[in-house]
Amino acid sequence: MTKVFIQLLFLIVITYTALPAQEQLPVGTNPPAIEFKHFPNRIYALVWRNWNLVEPARIAQTIGCEAKDIIAIAASMGLPPAQSVSPDFKKRIYITVIRRNWHLLPYDQLLTLLDMTADELAFALKEDDFLFVKLGNLKPKCSKIKYIKPDSKAIARAKEIKQLLQQHFKASLARPTLPRFAFVKDLQSTEGLPKKETAQYSNENGLRFIYSYFGIFGDPLIDTIHDPYPDGLLARLAAKGVNGIWMHVVLHQLAPGGIDFPEFGEGHLTRLHNLRRIVERAKQYGIAVYLYMNEPRAMPLSFFKNRQEMMGTQEGAFAALCTSNEKVLNWMNRSLAYVFKQAPDLGGVFTITASENFTNCASHGNQKDCPRCSRRDYADIIAGVNEAIANGVHTGNANAKVIAWDWGWHGHGDAPDVIAKLPKQVWLMSVSEWAKPIERGGITSQVGEYSISTVGPGPRAARHWALAKQAGLKTVAKVQFNNTWELSAVPWLPVSDLIAEHASNLAKMDTDGLMLSWSLGGYPSPNLEIAHAFAKNPKANPKAVLTELATERYGKAAAPFARQAWSAFSNAFREFPYGGSVVYNAPQQYGPANLLFAEPTGYASTMVGFPYDDLTGWRSIYPAAVFAKQFEKVAQGWKAGLGFFDKMMAVVEADKQAIAKEDLGVAKAAWLHFASVANQVQFIIARDSIRNNHLVPSEKKIQLTQINSILNNEMQLAKALFEITQSDSRIGFEASNQYYYVPQDLMEKVINCEFIRSQMGAM
Repeated sequence: MTKVFIQLLFLIVITYTALPAQEQLPVGTNPPAIEFKHFPNRIYALVWRNWNLVEPARIAQTIGCEAKDIIAIAASMGLPPAQSVSPDFKKRIYITVIRRNWHLLPYDQLLTLLDMTADELAFALKEDDFLFVKLGNLKPKCSKIKYIKPDSKAIARAKEIKQLLQQHFKASLARPTLPRFAFVKDLQSTEGLPKKETAQYSNENGLRFIYSYFGIFGDPLIDTIHDPYPDGLLARLAAKGVNGIWMHVVLHQLAPGGIDFPEFGEGHLTRLHNLRRIVERAKQYGIAVYLYMNEPRAMPLSFFKNRQEMMGTQEGAFAALCTSNEKVLNWMNRSLAYVFKQAPDLGGVFTITASENFTNCASHGNQKDCPRCSRRDYADIIAGVNEAIANGVHTGNANAKVIAWDWGWHGHGDAPDVIAKLPKQVWLMSVSEWAKPIERGGITSQVGEYSISTVGPGPRAARHWALAKQAGLKTVAKVQFNNTWELSAVPWLPVSDLIAEHASNLAKMDTDGLMLSWSLGGYPSPNLEIAHAFAKNPKANPKAVLTELATERYGKAAAPFARQAWSAFSNAFREFPYGGSVVYNAPQQYGPANLLFAEPTGYASTMVGFPYDDLTGWRSIYPAAVFAKQFEKVAQGWKAGLGFFDKMMAVVEADKQAIAKEDLGVAKAAWLHFASVANQVQFIIARDSIRNNHLVPSEKKIQLTQINSILNNEMQLAKALFEITQSDSRIGFEASNQYYYVPQDLMEKVINCEFIRSQMGAM
């Protein structure tokens, strides 16, 4: 989860009756939906947005027509022939489908389209990494879409769209497009990999654990079909030096609740069985499994009807299970002991005890509202939760690791009091780069987390690790060595110089382990090999490590050019205008796929969900012009790196050309994203200048000329990214968000730009 302090702003009704879906599910402020006027009408928008993601028959059922009607509309716009949609695909794509229909369908029709119950959708909105928060804590007001036969105006506009596709994408559409999630099959395969019986997988020199590149959120242990850690992925991670993986779990789903909590534990035997299977397979590759403990989870108020003594701080319709109550602590202890006895080879847990989900009474900073916790010291509560977890884990397995993450303690401030009270067998984890001072475009600030562009460690982590070592605790650095919310739509960022510098710094700090990713960043990339190199030799020379890696990956002749490319990418990325709202709200995850709007939408950007056109929400502390300039700097520097990559391609060894071509595509995709953000900012500045100022005709002409240039460039970027996505299904994907965009969204962007050109008279 993108960890910010999140209050649960909506009520999920636990028991559903005969209420319509619109009344059962959260709506928030429920403002009018955005209209997408580049389509003939909403029917055409619906068909386009769901084409080859949802079966034509399901789309037809949603709006009351026949599949042939949907197929005819798709053909009229020039969309490719329909493909079958497998059950596996539906499970992996549903978040993407929810997002792209959020402004089109009311809940009732959305449920039909998704083939979901209101119960299932409510669970997804709450548990799939705070999906409703990512959607803006609101459901736009949408009237029902009812099929009507296209009239002459709609037919004419559909013909125009088809002609635009032929004009801009004719050559590209003649080439096959790799199915989305094709990478899953690739990463599942063990073909060409060493047999686990004979391979020497390295798991020495400290802890290095990571999340699955394509793990499905929600309740992964009840789902036996969508294995987050197949053998192929485990083998590839192990080969990169990874020796730990982690999973999202909810404790009351893993163990029976006993007499105090008889409603807990439904389905726990199935989940434990599936957990053991993953643990056993991972062990064969020298990899241990770690569980994410964000406990005890808050419960609905009805849960406390006969448990008032356990009811802690309240937030909306939920209340904390108060950890000042012995029964709560005993339940946590017993449950974790049970889990670790049932799965004895589990590696351990890591905890978040201040925020994420609403858990203990101090987790969201409101302990004063609890009659028991208000009388306790903050450090006692936080350390006490970690102690209860540690006691339970170590009762089940004395050798398992308990990693206490200091995320959120004292509002991300210094927490010497908490560290002093942690049990001695607990490891302390800190975000490495936190509080590191930076200057970008003349603007000074500090980074929080999710930054590769800023090389850690920062002062907070350094202080906390020093205190932990003084107390006899081991230390872990939380990093993102593949990607971050600075850009998560590519599997890894080839900024290898930054990674080597950071890994070298942490080796000198003598940290005992690395958490290599949150939900994003789990790809088995060469960046992970850099981390492993410094784990094996803390005194390694960064340049030597990178030269060896480049030679191994591309060959001796190509290595110098690869090194120049990596250095250029790294230097460019140092200009990224980091800020909290930048990484969460700006459009870099969508790049050229993010639509432009001739008129302001009025919608606020959401956390890695919808950027909209909310420049104020994107830019954080940066003036608009500076914000645009910084993305231009990143893009320009990155483009220079691509030049070195092109030179490398001319001399790369024959047996390494395929991987080199893939890496070039990833690097180019990153550049296209950065360049597009600069375009989008400049477009909004020019658009709003025309709208908000009384410009003389000559000044207006200048702005319209700039807009025309931006539109032309955005279309070029969209077309270039379309070609990359055709051959690489990883582009645009991130585990917790599924696909930010799919290839047809890049075609839509071109249609969108041409429409805006005609709408604004920018010729």
